[in-house]
Amino acid sequence: MADQEYEVPVKVVDRRWWANQDAQGQATATGETSSSSRKPTFVEDLEAQLAEKDRQLQDAIARYRQAATEFEESRLRLRREIGKDIERGRREILADLLEVVDNLDRAIQAANTDTAGDRLDSLRQGVDMVRRQFLAKLEGFGVTRIESEGRAFDPALHEAISAVPAASSDQDGVIVGVVRQGYRIGEDVLRPASVAVAKA
Repeated sequence: MADQEYEVPVKVVDRRWWANQDAQGQATATGETSSSSRKPTFVEDLEAQLAEKDRQLQDAIARYRQAATEFEESRLRLRREIGKDIERGRREILADLLEVVDNLDRAIQAANTDTAGDRLDSLRQGVDMVRRQFLAKLEGFGVTRIESEGRAFDPALHEAISAVPAASSDQDGVIVGVVRQGYRIGEDVLRPASVAVAKA
């Protein structure tokens, strides 16, 4: 008997989680445990999390679409309002310029009705009056003349189109003549003045 080997039975416990699930599933199928006491599996937890994330994603997409629609409506409304403001401003400018045209018509009419000697004087006075009125209208819109003659040349305000010999060395770089007036609108240059500059 000492020569005989005895086999000891080995008991194996499977600790893998899916093996436990299979065992629980078999027990449920045979009615050993009730379905209400069964815990959710790892996959069911993931599916629940996925469903929640999907719901959150759909909510975010809906909020984005609503915000995009509101933004587009605001953009279109703003564009319409800007268009109306531009049109209103254009009408105001044109209405002011019509007054200048009226005075030009009056000057021409006065020149036609006066005698030959007075015609030239009437025309000169009429044109001078229209010029002053037109400059006043421009000032009303913020347009002012750039004072140039006798001042130092500034490339931001002036455009030199000719150079003339300076009478003295202290006149070097000084504007001695204006060929075309320059204008500003506010602090910005609307049109630079075309000038003649003295060079020593």
